[in-house]
Amino acid sequence: MSTVETKNELSVYESMAARFDVAAAKLQLDEGLTKYLRSPNREIIVHIPVAMDNRQLRVFDGYRVQHSIARGPCKGGVRYSPDVTLDEIRGLAAEMTWKCAVVNIPFGGAKGGVVCDPSQLSQGELERITRRYTAEILDYIGPERDVPAPDMNTNEQTMAWIMDTYSMHMRHTVTASVTGKPLDLGGSQGRREATGRGCMISIDEALKRFWWKRQETRVVVQGFGNVGSEAAKLLHEEGYRIIGVADVAGGVFNTNGLDITALLHYSKENGTVKGFPGGESIGAQEILEQECEVLLPAATESVITSKNAHKIKARILAEGANSPTTPPADDILFDRGVFVVPDILANAGGVTVSYFEWVQDRQGYFWQESVVNERLKAIMVAAFDEVAHYGEKHKVNNRIAAYMLAIDRVAFNVKLRGIYA
Repeated sequence: MSTVETKNELSVYESMAARFDVAAAKLQLDEGLTKYLRSPNREIIVHIPVAMDNRQLRVFDGYRVQHSIARGPCKGGVRYSPDVTLDEIRGLAAEMTWKCAVVNIPFGGAKGGVVCDPSQLSQGELERITRRYTAEILDYIGPERDVPAPDMNTNEQTMAWIMDTYSMHMRHTVTASVTGKPLDLGGSQGRREATGRGCMISIDEALKRFWWKRQETRVVVQGFGNVGSEAAKLLHEEGYRIIGVADVAGGVFNTNGLDITALLHYSKENGTVKGFPGGESIGAQEILEQECEVLLPAATESVITSKNAHKIKARILAEGANSPTTPPADDILFDRGVFVVPDILANAGGVTVSYFEWVQDRQGYFWQESVVNERLKAIMVAAFDEVAHYGEKHKVNNRIAAYMLAIDRVAFNVKLRGIYA
């Protein structure tokens, strides 16, 4: 029986809450503590007036949800999309809490978003939206409070604007106020590749459980943004055979393997992988159902649901995107023996190296990329082993195991600190 009704399976918050409830019940947490851990610490709604290029005034809705400060400052991305909702941001903020706890870094979770369509906005309009959004939430962010980062449709430039706006109000440069910045403004070596590298490390660890070799492993990647493209590049360099890649416009498939170097160049030139001459054309949804050893959904939420989970032919599902699989789909995949590396583990490389960036900014000393990658691997491998151990010990799927590990850590901190009243 599914952990959440099918009608709610596309809701990020409902999905998170359903998994949280299952994990909390297995941990036998006190009812009051369970409710406290489930609830966000603060939800901020702002309305952002912006003078557009045509001199008309528009008002954009913005959100910042801070879920937990039990283990340290909040941490989480800022996304720009016409589909942003408070419910989505609330769910993703909670998942950031669990993600940080899974890899055992001293952050709580947050998430932010602005309801806008970046493709319809000029660079100047995006800058004005970003700076006013930052000014509206200024009292709630900062190195010791809440540290934003890039997310969907935001990037290094967006973070530079946020950092500069925050710094101007503080009257001194505060590089640790955001992560995911350009290197010249206090960014970290290896940050851009970190989420994709974390996915590769997780897949490497999963392969060991099947005694497979990289050269004999076929991989399908859905999503070719920063996460999907970096993961595909790194996996290809390590000998994996990437047989399918898709983005929102469509995809390309070749059972003999794709030339990822050429595909990266084609995607950069054309803005899509669709039409790449190195394989057959395939749909973005259809690609999920192809026969392979590893499936890496790295696009958006809720692409694997109760409607298509039974069609997934991969043996390993490594989630590069946030919440690509719904709870009813989890049940189906678990029953079919698919080994799932959940998002709060598989794509935690990004927030881990964001933590490294925050540390480097605060100490004013920066590490070589080899050091960043070595420390990232150590953290990811340890987290993978701990999640797998939890799953085997409690006889649950890897996602519930990851939630249990994370919730247990946050709950321990809450109990140790006590409740201020």
